[in-house]
Amino acid sequence: MKKKVLIIASNTNTIGPYKRRTGNFLPEVAHPYAEFTRANYQVDFATLTGESPYLDNLESAADPDNLAFLTGEGWVAMRKAVKLSTVDVSKYDGIFIPGGLAPLVDMADDALIKKVVKETYERGAVVGAVCHGPVSFLNVKLSDGSYLVNGKNISSFTTEEEDGYARADVPFDLQTELTAQGAIYHTVAPWQPFSITDGNLVTGQNPASGKGAGEKIVAILGKSN
Repeated sequence: MKKKVLIIASNTNTIGPYKRRTGNFLPEVAHPYAEFTRANYQVDFATLTGESPYLDNLESAADPDNLAFLTGEGWVAMRKAVKLSTVDVSKYDGIFIPGGLAPLVDMADDALIKKVVKETYERGAVVGAVCHGPVSFLNVKLSDGSYLVNGKNISSFTTEEEDGYARADVPFDLQTELTAQGAIYHTVAPWQPFSITDGNLVTGQNPASGKGAGEKIVAILGKSN
């Protein structure tokens, strides 16, 4: 039976006191999507509101996987994203949350995304996120009362990267918050590709890490029945 992955995207298009334009960072959607489709997975899209999401970093459109996403079925499907509350997430083998600054706005405190992450993780399906996407893991508590990230090997957009990118626009520092909840935090040099697996949890550091995160999710799902 064909594996199914749900990409859960942000609906946000501005962030911070200066109303910086933002969205879902194109390679953080397109590169994992390419890995999933190459593995012949069914890939569906959802957003918190059910409205069409926004893309950021369109200047990277010349990249082959980004261009294929924009001109092929990917962007068409993403624009038809359904409302997360209407989705039976239990039917999916994995979920994936891309970054861009946008998730910091609508996923930091959203109760539904926290519930979906918790339930998906606890039933043994794959939970993946890249760059700012791991903000969806913050304050997720498992059934035993512990934080999801506590004691887990995790990466995300780093403090150093944020200092050189959007410090004046973001409401908090993601690396600091994940570490405060017990994450065993891993980084490489800024903007270099890095992704890491801990059980059925997959995270990537930055936009260059979407491909690796997608590959790791495919590897995990390839071992399952």
